[in-house]
Amino acid sequence: MQIIDLRMKHLILLLACGAVGWAQSCDPQPGALNLARSGQATQSSVYSPSPSTDASKAIDGNTATSYYSYSCATTLSNQPAWWRLDLNRSMKVQSVIITNRQDCCPERLIGAQIKIGNSADGNNPLCGTIKDVSKARVTVCCNGMEGRYLSVTISDRNEYLTLCEVEVYGSEVSVKNEPSVCW
Repeated sequence: MQIIDLRMKHLILLLACGAVGWAQSCDPQPGALNLARSGQATQSSVYSPSPSTDASKAIDGNTATSYYSYSCATTLSNQPAWWRLDLNRSMKVQSVIITNRQDCCPERLIGAQIKIGNSADGNNPLCGTIKDVSKARVTVCCNGMEGRYLSVTISDRNEYLTLCEVEVYGSEVSVKNEPSVCW
């Protein structure tokens, strides 16, 4: 009987640790709401020969990775090249997922910085820097950084900034100072 109790305790401990690890993961939980979809996007310039590449294309819900899918926001070659999202209210951002262009030049996104804060001019704390573009989707963990504005900026060189989709996952900042209870 003691062996069964000990095995059961180990199983419960493993399950609990696994659940905590999953809950602390940067990946959004199934069914999580993409906060970017209800925001307003702007960018430093608009690459315009064709197709339309305005800032709103990066939050249209289309994760196609080809420029010619008509779903990517693209700036001119600027220094800095930036894209900014107004979430309309302060949020606790857990993760940002950026879908990068794959039909050409995915390396352009290397060095792009993701910042989150309450300054509309983009002068906000750094969440992360994109260093690997080997996959179409790049996930950056922001661990609950708070802010109304999220920006993606390439400031160290003249560059085109292309974002095929930007997804933001997190929650609204609570105005109450009461501790949250989890059952």
